[in-house]
Amino acid sequence: MLNDLQQQIYQILKYAILILICLVVMGPVVTAVLGSVRTTGEFLATPFGLPQNGIRWENYESILVSASFWNSMKNSLIITGGVTILNILFASFLAFVYARMQFRGRSLLFNFILIGLLFPLVVAILPIFIQVRQLGLINSLWGVILPMVAFGLPGSVVILRGFFVSIPGELEDASYIDGCSTFDFFRLVLLPLSRPALTAVATLQVIASWNEYFLPLLVLTDTQLWPLPLGIMQFQGQYGTDWARIMAYVTLLIIPAVAFYLFAEKYIVTGLTGGELKG
Repeated sequence: MLNDLQQQIYQILKYAILILICLVVMGPVVTAVLGSVRTTGEFLATPFGLPQNGIRWENYESILVSASFWNSMKNSLIITGGVTILNILFASFLAFVYARMQFRGRSLLFNFILIGLLFPLVVAILPIFIQVRQLGLINSLWGVILPMVAFGLPGSVVILRGFFVSIPGELEDASYIDGCSTFDFFRLVLLPLSRPALTAVATLQVIASWNEYFLPLLVLTDTQLWPLPLGIMQFQGQYGTDWARIMAYVTLLIIPAVAFYLFAEKYIVTGLTGGELKG
């Protein structure tokens, strides 16, 4: 009886903590969504309240007919696509080398890459800015894409290497017997089997690059090159303190990243935990 009571208390506490965490995490999202369909006065009076005078879809309409919004959307898509594609390309090659090839100093070089996990991009923002300026990439989307690719590589290599190592060596031997070269094995066997890990890496890179704010703010001074996170500043300057429209803009910014995450969710856990090959 006592053990059952303790188990029930444990379950109640567990769910209470999970609910509390969800409320903390979802609080800003709920605030943005509710504020986007109300007036600024209603939002400031009760940030978590429901619309009192009907849903104000005009907050979204004023944004969706704005040329600056679609221009920022285009810039965000270019940055996100560039970062994701280049990151997966370079990370898959590096992970293959560290997972399937034997050479002197492999562990040392891999540990050197792991050091990159300890330093977020914002810590090295000053040397990044100096190097980007020396390369002539100020006011260029490449000045945002390339540093994000570089700082995203360590985490992506770790994820992909763990998955590549889990693939049986017998498959590699069989592919060589069938006449495949090393690159053919990588391209035709390893990558298709590693789809969950590749999807996990792509999801992490999409979310990180889509929401990146500080680096574009530092590198891009031309407002025509601003992605969506910076477009909020432009929109706020245009409408002053009209927080209802700003919340609508934030909601539109959130939707693509959430949609992509929900689409790729089933692959993420498998990719991050090494996966399981089914024969």
